[in-house]
Amino acid sequence: MHVALLYAALTGVATAIGGMLALRTRDRLHLILGLAAGLMLGLVGFDLLPSVFALDHRSLGHVPVVALCFIGGFVLLHLVERMFATHEPSESEYESHSQHHHAGAGTATGIAMIGHVFLDGVGIGAAFHVSTGLGLAVFVALMVHAFNDGLNTVTFLIRAHRWTTRARWLLAVDFLSRVGGAAFGSYFLLNSSFVAIYLALFSGFVIYIATSHILPEAHSNHPSRWTVVMTIIGVLVMWGVVALGA
Repeated sequence: MHVALLYAALTGVATAIGGMLALRTRDRLHLILGLAAGLMLGLVGFDLLPSVFALDHRSLGHVPVVALCFIGGFVLLHLVERMFATHEPSESEYESHSQHHHAGAGTATGIAMIGHVFLDGVGIGAAFHVSTGLGLAVFVALMVHAFNDGLNTVTFLIRAHRWTTRARWLLAVDFLSRVGGAAFGSYFLLNSSFVAIYLALFSGFVIYIATSHILPEAHSNHPSRWTVVMTIIGVLVMWGVVALGA
């Protein structure tokens, strides 16, 4: 499972690149966000959900357990995001209305992001437990999303006046969290039922991020036509990744 650690490390590098870019530009790179959303939607629809339904056939109240976990993952991340604003766009259209809240929340947001990226790493490790194809599909989607994570986290800290030498270490901790999460997913999620449950939760996380944050951010303050095109391209790319990995 060393390959999972390598791919998790690469997503950590993407986060660092996004963070460095945030120090030099305020361009929201809406086309990349549109592509990321498409990749994530394709990942869940074409690969993650079919895999978890094939791995676990248990039901609870006449509903598949993995379906309950999928919805649970969506709701759980929504609750966490409401508490810590971990995925708020750095140029949100409601920024001016919530500035007083965020002024004291920059560090808490950075810490919450560490937990989020650890779970991303676990997702990569768990996916490689199922198949190399699924692991690669998860990696492709998270690679672009990790870039956006770094962009948003650093910009958020700067805006909250918390961008200090100490805060810069968050990017290094982000990297270690991703690799640590991948190690956990690779070496501790050995039971196929646990893998299925976690990947179902992870699917809920991914859908929430794509639909509640990345797509709205991609379309705010930018023409939507090419963003939509990039989203469609992202879905098609993930279809190709899944087909090649089958």
